[in-house]
Amino acid sequence: MKRPLPPAALGAAAPVLLALAAAACTPALGPPPPGPLPSGRAEFSAADFAWSQAKGTNGVQGRLAYKQGPQRFTCAGSGVVLTPETPWSRARMAVLYGSTERAALPADEVRKRTPTAPAGDAGPYVKRTTCDAQDRFSFAGLPNGTWYVITLARPAGQPQAESTALMQRVVTRGGRVTNVTL
Repeated sequence: MKRPLPPAALGAAAPVLLALAAAACTPALGPPPPGPLPSGRAEFSAADFAWSQAKGTNGVQGRLAYKQGPQRFTCAGSGVVLTPETPWSRARMAVLYGSTERAALPADEVRKRTPTAPAGDAGPYVKRTTCDAQDRFSFAGLPNGTWYVITLARPAGQPQAESTALMQRVVTRGGRVTNVTL
């Protein structure tokens, strides 16, 4: 029968091996839960948006694949906006959409929340395009940064139906095109 090596025989590796053994016994719980959403009281500051005006080599290519049950939605002909993320716009998304990552809500509900969202005019910093007939859109020449893609969608074949507002956070970086599916 072999005898185990005494800790001294392991030399400098002993502390590392013990730490690895202890870590192996630690349950993997995943990332911590997200913190609370911003209060919605961020002040608008044009200086916070300055980064978004730089020319860049990034892009965003998007498509709408949103469904409610079997009902497919379309954004054909709808405007698509790309809003730079700042403390103000992050707080605004939290108020309007109840999330700073992704949301799909009735457009009327988002409009009703507008009076309680932080005031300010991000219009000069927002990039705009239109969703094409194949429910696709794109933005080019973007700097590195974080943005919110927002559009309205309606049930396909039902032009008078209520719109759904779709929002998703996207990151552009490294001279690449970021693909997004709403």
